[in-house]
Amino acid sequence: MASPPPHAAASDATDIEWRMDRDLVDYPVALRDMEERAAAIFAGEASERVWLLEHPPLYTAGTSANPAELIDPRFPVHDAGRGGRYTYHGPGQRIGYLNIDLRDRGRDVRNFVHHLEGWMIDALDELGIAARRAEGRIGIWTDDAQGREAKIGALGIRVRRWVTLHGFSINVDPDLSHFGGIVPCGLAEYPVTSIAALGKPASMAALDAALRAHFPTFISRLRRCGAGVEQCGDGG
Repeated sequence: MASPPPHAAASDATDIEWRMDRDLVDYPVALRDMEERAAAIFAGEASERVWLLEHPPLYTAGTSANPAELIDPRFPVHDAGRGGRYTYHGPGQRIGYLNIDLRDRGRDVRNFVHHLEGWMIDALDELGIAARRAEGRIGIWTDDAQGREAKIGALGIRVRRWVTLHGFSINVDPDLSHFGGIVPCGLAEYPVTSIAALGKPASMAALDAALRAHFPTFISRLRRCGAGVEQCGDGG
């Protein structure tokens, strides 16, 4: 079996490219771009990258998607190739696609997902939103204006040859009625909320700045966790 191509040691946060697109990016274009970037990172031909963008209204189907949970396909439906079920993406929602090389960052997918959640929670806390994980449920949760537990952020990851693809979404000010065409992430009993719906200033720029500020901590926590992510905790 051929050996994988050599790669540089894990870089720190300052060496990772940040790309921000102001115009809406079509989903197939983004998918192709991130896959090409992941292959280039594996080959040692490109740097790791965080890509922040928005999509036009669409639904994506993860590898565990149940067709019964596609209630009203009012928007295009795309196979995502990531884990998870159906999700909605659209204007007013911050998408973050992560091409991060885990070969020198512990090769631990559970650790990556755990601290990706932590990064999202820290960024939202900066905006005055008390977000949290929920036992047994993927995603980022908070209490909505009616006091109900509601989902404000989603994540779905694929790892190919230890380079990550896909990433997360955080609802800034999307049209929440658009989520009604699916059972979001297969959880019909829980509503979806957004920064705007919580009465907070719905600024994409403010969220981006918070994500950028907490990114070095997220990167510093990527390592192997042994038997479980609780062994890594949330320390540096």
